[in-house]
Amino acid sequence: MNAIPPGEAIARHAGALPASAGLPGHKCALDALVAATAPSFPAPVTVLTSDPEDLSTLCGPRVRVVEA
Repeated sequence: MNAIPPGEAIARHAGALPASAGLPGHKCALDALVAATAPSFPAPVTVLTSDPEDLSTLCGPRVRVVEA
């Protein structure tokens, strides 16, 4: 596991993601932060989650989201 502290650019991107995906921001704020951070890693990127639906929508096709 790699941890990246979110900088301003990632935080702003995370703030805009839910609305652009048609999702409520208050419900998926943490998912949006993960989705905004994932592209910081070299491909292929896989994110493990217990609830893949919103995260898959937020991440798009570049990030593989797997239910774990």
